[in-house]
Amino acid sequence: MKTSMIKLLFAFSLSLCMMATVNAENMKKLGSMNVHYMAIGSTFFTPEVAKAYGITRSRYNGLVNISVLDNSQPGHPAKVVSITGEAKNNLGQFKDLEFTEVKEGEAIYYLAQVNYSNEETLHFTIMLNDGKEKQQLKFSQIFYVD
Repeated sequence: MKTSMIKLLFAFSLSLCMMATVNAENMKKLGSMNVHYMAIGSTFFTPEVAKAYGITRSRYNGLVNISVLDNSQPGHPAKVVSITGEAKNNLGQFKDLEFTEVKEGEAIYYLAQVNYSNEETLHFTIMLNDGKEKQQLKFSQIFYVD
């Protein structure tokens, strides 16, 4: 399973380099949470990695990846949160996001799939709750059909 996670992280890193619309860091500090986030097309993943994480590979399917680190603790360890969210396109249509928690050693990721059309901009609103504080993450991403 560790090899799969390395492949997943490599795929995420590679996809970041290939997408011109992605911010350089994709991290926001929200209270005691350092929230790392990205949204990419599912075809960036190999079939093996997609299968290992239950990701549906499609030209019209994207993946949202959220990771939360505790910036109030030494070393900023991963933080368990409850997470909900939705995406809204420019026509005002909403798409609910269903997140799955993935734990790999010390790392914790929250993954959700979202459908899109070519050149569709999705505006994400993600609610994070660690039991002590609630935070809201907002970001947008343009998706392209390859």
